[in-house]
Amino acid sequence: MHEPALPNAYTEVPADQHGPALLGLDAEGWVYVGLTLFILVAIFVLKAPQLIARGLDKRIAATRRDLDEARAIRAEAEALLVDARARQTEAVAEARAILDQAEAEAAQLVTKAESDIAALVERRGRIANDRIAAAERAAVADIRAQTATVAAAAAARLIADRHDAVADKALVDQAIADLAGARLH
Repeated sequence: MHEPALPNAYTEVPADQHGPALLGLDAEGWVYVGLTLFILVAIFVLKAPQLIARGLDKRIAATRRDLDEARAIRAEAEALLVDARARQTEAVAEARAILDQAEAEAAQLVTKAESDIAALVERRGRIANDRIAAAERAAVADIRAQTATVAAAAAARLIADRHDAVADKALVDQAIADLAGARLH
């Protein structure tokens, strides 16, 4: 005996049969109905386009805020750059002024040092000349004193050798006469 074959899930449906149907719609029709219901629910119940629009608006607003913040940061950075360049220029100018002033002060110090050295050399030269002159005067005075002492000793010896008591009496008489004559005049 031969039993008729039952269609199973893996067998093909003959072309004259369209498969199971529910309320006059086959499986493909029900897919379309489900998709249409989903779209209608999304549009009317969940208001998906409005949610999408709000989400996009929020994203656009966030992007605009980010761009505005980026512009503000860029403007601030440009201002800082301008300020930094101005400070750099000012610092360079100040450094040049300080350098020029230092060079001028150095030139003044060199000039003053040269004049001070010249004055010091002149003053020390005068002091040395004064000391030399004082030493010369002292040496001359010392030589004169020694000469006077030697001359007096020599004269005393000469007088002692050449004069006797008679010659001394004549000299004393002559000195007295000179004194008496000097008083009369």
